[in-house]
Amino acid sequence: MKQITLGRTGITVPQNAFGALPIQRISEEEAVRILRRAYDGGMRFFDTARGYTDSEEKIGAAFGDDLFAHHREEVYIASKTMAKTPEKLKEDLDTTLKNLRTDYLDIYQLHCAPQLYAPGDGTGLYECMQEAKEQGKIRHISITAHLIQVAMDAAESGLYDTIQFPFSYLSSDKELALVEACRKNNIGFIAMKGLAGGLITRSDAIMAYMASFDNVLPIWGVQKMTELEEWLSYMDDTPEMTDEIRAFIENEKKELAGDFCRGCGYCMPCPKGIMINQCARMSLMLRRAPSEAWLTPKMQSEMKKIEECIECRQCEKRCPYGLHTPELLKKNYEDYKKVLSGEISVR
Repeated sequence: MKQITLGRTGITVPQNAFGALPIQRISEEEAVRILRRAYDGGMRFFDTARGYTDSEEKIGAAFGDDLFAHHREEVYIASKTMAKTPEKLKEDLDTTLKNLRTDYLDIYQLHCAPQLYAPGDGTGLYECMQEAKEQGKIRHISITAHLIQVAMDAAESGLYDTIQFPFSYLSSDKELALVEACRKNNIGFIAMKGLAGGLITRSDAIMAYMASFDNVLPIWGVQKMTELEEWLSYMDDTPEMTDEIRAFIENEKKELAGDFCRGCGYCMPCPKGIMINQCARMSLMLRRAPSEAWLTPKMQSEMKKIEECIECRQCEKRCPYGLHTPELLKKNYEDYKKVLSGEISVR
């Protein structure tokens, strides 16, 4: 079982970690069952956030009264806050600790940071994190970002113990440079969105790619036991980077070259109620992750909302990837209508 060490934190865990965003969509009973199976299967790193509705509470229900009581040091818990003031950060942290039924977090992350938070920047956020660390409520100060320059600044700043950033075989040279900067500066790199928001559908290929880095810890979003078992199967039997997988990845990069929506949702909310994070990538989802759910009357009505777009460009300003979102929405809508009419067929 390959182990990954998160830089200077010294945290060393098996190569696959648990992303707990999706468990907010399932019952507590099922979430507890999945989380405990993840632990039994070898996972030791669990990532959640204050913003993931009841995700923290479900982790607390799974581990807090039993596992944490006897084996807290064997489980590493990371959570996040989107607070913009020290007062809100303190409130979020106390809520998180209560939800998780623990008295400390291994890693606490400033969530989707729009800037590099640093001492003396006027926000007081970094100083608040330092205070929480001195109090023993957190052990490592960390950050997550979707803006590459913010992440790179964090990697070079020496202020953060880990950085969480989207990373997959669709990533550009800039993301690869970020991974290398983290290695050089002994900073842990946590890879989110390894499946590119559902666009990557071959797990052995992305697993082989991730395993080719010795300083990247991927967190896989899990909401079904079958998904979990797939990642657990790779703990001891990790796919290797074969010539066939390498050629497959190269073809994937060619197919997905250019502008495409990753589905992160940071463009939202839309003043006209458009479900941008799904509608702006509908064409790709129909082809790469075919599902009848994309063609239901409800989804058709969601796509039809694109006709009401007023081109306020709020979504474009918020997009971490600099996409021209209104144009992308219209392009996907035209394609969608052709699929509905039968002019274009999908799998």
